[in-house]
Amino acid sequence: QVQLVESGGGLVQTGGSLRLSCAASGRTFSSNTMGWFRQAPGKDREFVARMWKGGITLYADSVKGRFTISRDVAKNTVDPQMNSLKSEDTAVYYCAASTYHANYAASGYIYWGQGTQVTVSS
Repeated sequence: QVQLVESGGGLVQTGGSLRLSCAASGRTFSSNTMGWFRQAPGKDREFVARMWKGGITLYADSVKGRFTISRDVAKNTVDPQMNSLKSEDTAVYYCAASTYHANYAASGYIYWGQGTQVTVSS
């Protein structure tokens, strides 16, 4: 069993910053992709960003230039630094992992965390 645990969510004002973290634990597991998705109330879950094992990143257009995803090898986490936050960034953010080289589609990810709430107030 693989567990993904997100942390770092909270309440922030428009224009502020937050850093999320995703810690992976459990049985030995080789993830080729770790990614982040988000889901706002009444909306479908949407792709935010992902990193392949080699460090190649991909971002949704809506966060490009504002969010940066990086890997902390020592802590086995993939952490998005979220800057210039907007009210439309308000959502539950989910960490996800795949043994494949996944991209935008949620169906390409096998393991999911429980989510962490990010609320951006104007």
